[in-house]
Amino acid sequence: MKIMVGSRNPAKVNAVKKVFPDGEVEGVKVPSKVSSQPFSDEETLEGAINRARQCSQLHKGAIGIGLEGGVMEIENRLYLCNWGALVDEEDNVYTAGGARFALPDEIARELARGKELGDIMDEYTKKKNVKQNEGAVGIFTNNLVDRESMFVHVVMLLKGQMEFAKKTE
Repeated sequence: MKIMVGSRNPAKVNAVKKVFPDGEVEGVKVPSKVSSQPFSDEETLEGAINRARQCSQLHKGAIGIGLEGGVMEIENRLYLCNWGALVDEEDNVYTAGGARFALPDEIARELARGKELGDIMDEYTKKKNVKQNEGAVGIFTNNLVDRESMFVHVVMLLKGQMEFAKKTE
């Protein structure tokens, strides 16, 4: 089974490989067609769906998966959010959301200034490519949950929905 992931980010591609160990998984660069820092559940989900749709069209019979991280606001607090979408061979779309947690105020202030979370995390941690490694979730959960495992959960939800739908056809 050919599975195209709408990113070359190792955390996202490896999450899909863990959930589809027998699949031929390939990460490709496709645009999310949303802002580089999605600022709502809706925008983050839209980016995931856009990536999945484009990926499913790259190879006949391929499954497309889009995984998108963003932030969303509840009662004046910014929360990290993440969404995934899977488009199967018949163009069925499955969606799922993942973990959420409140971001520290100092991070939220930088986001409000228009910076991307990945860039903020690199500055905050004095590291490079945090978003391709542990991610903000890894930093703020003391590495109990990293970005890859956060996306593994979303991909499991996507795969499970697809399998259930095929089983009940």
